[in-house]
Amino acid sequence: MYKYLFLVVTLLSQLCVAQDLESDLEQVATDYQLMGMSVWVSVQGTEEEVHVGLRDFDRDLPVNELTQYRIASISKAISALGLLKLYDQGAFELDDDISNYLGYTLRNPNHPNTPITFRMVLSHQSGLQDGTGYANFLNATYSQSPIPNINELLLAGGSYFTANMWRTETPGSYFVYSNINFGLIGTLIEAISQTRFDIFMKTEVLEPLNITGSYNIQDLTDINNVSVLYRNVGGIWTPQNDNYQGTMPTPPDLTNYDIGTNGAYFAPQGGLRASASDLGLFLNYLNSDGTGSTLAISEQTLLEMKAIAFDYNGSNGDNYGGLFNRWGLGLHHANVNSGDQICNLNTYDTFIGHPGEAYGLISDAYVSEAENVSFSLLINGSFPGYDIGNNSSYYTVEEAIFEVLCEYFGNTLSTAEFTSEEIKIATNPIHDILQITLSTPTDVERYVIYNIQGRVIISENDVQTNNLSIEASTWNTGVYFIKLTTSKGTLVKKLIKHP
Repeated sequence: MYKYLFLVVTLLSQLCVAQDLESDLEQVATDYQLMGMSVWVSVQGTEEEVHVGLRDFDRDLPVNELTQYRIASISKAISALGLLKLYDQGAFELDDDISNYLGYTLRNPNHPNTPITFRMVLSHQSGLQDGTGYANFLNATYSQSPIPNINELLLAGGSYFTANMWRTETPGSYFVYSNINFGLIGTLIEAISQTRFDIFMKTEVLEPLNITGSYNIQDLTDINNVSVLYRNVGGIWTPQNDNYQGTMPTPPDLTNYDIGTNGAYFAPQGGLRASASDLGLFLNYLNSDGTGSTLAISEQTLLEMKAIAFDYNGSNGDNYGGLFNRWGLGLHHANVNSGDQICNLNTYDTFIGHPGEAYGLISDAYVSEAENVSFSLLINGSFPGYDIGNNSSYYTVEEAIFEVLCEYFGNTLSTAEFTSEEIKIATNPIHDILQITLSTPTDVERYVIYNIQGRVIISENDVQTNNLSIEASTWNTGVYFIKLTTSKGTLVKKLIKHP
């Protein structure tokens, strides 16, 4: 009887936490005068969704679980996954010169002897930036037929080239967040796969993840589900994008589309339309290192994607007002310091994902592997606009939502079955042997140990024990992490190796 009573109390506790989440988010929407908002959260595999406000003001259509937003720069993270699938298939190496795949030599004019590599482009260290030629090129891409080749923007003498498309620093040595890197990534996906970018992403990435969204609006099943994006213009809610009013736009004439010359046409940098739960599927995929999915990308490649490729040291990049301090390959590492803080730095480890902003929309999608919590956030407009936060470089409305989510995470984790306290590390700091015991009657099914840069040191599957004894005498001194997967969930623990 006591067992059932405990179960009922636990379920009631979780229900109250979920109800608090909804009411707290509704209050944030009221306080910041949001048009509409979708939030998806997951705590150790338990998912919740909250939807507030309107997706279409003129037609009085509410936001719901089917609402698809143009998610802005979160698109970059999923586009990166598309390119890394080709890498995983052996189509190229990350440190290859991309010129070999474009069909022409691409160099920073300031450093003509330095190859531009896939790793540089994926981590915003290619030397490219969105110079003054970028806007005209993008306008021509969307309005001209045939569309211009991307080399008209990137090569000296091109119709849209401006010298400030390139940084003066050596490629690979300096971080600058830029959209053009991902226009180039879309082009590389096409050149390597010989498939149009939107089609490749739909068939090779989105559908295997069960994501219903698309980089091509013609693929969506119901145009009425697409959220209009708004700004306050002269005191009036004014549509900025996706104001289709229930009518699917006329398909473009792509008869003259030349695959592999300008993948920016389908906006790999910001044009994916997806729901909050679609983004949850992407986050779950990252968090599980690809297990249990039909999207076949190796664990090693996903760990490479999440590993640190750029770490701000005060002079090796533009950290975007304190927000961008650490990056993987297409993934932002947040919660590194106060500028990119999501939850309490002393309680939570790094969150990996991506933020976005365009046409009045604000978006975020992040996962904390250490705590096994994740969330996606989509807002389609704020009447007063957005102000930089008081405690970070995120906007004040994001800070308010993060505060609600972090409280929800903490309250939910306190009632979860499987917590980090159930893992006992007998020797941490480690010298020669790492000894780990689970205090609950469950076995470790698999574990991965990786270093501070995210490189895998050991990976073991089908372990089936609750007592691990791992040889560590050959490890270098420093910080490591162990990711444990059991039938109750996944947790990450920090390890320290001493001499």
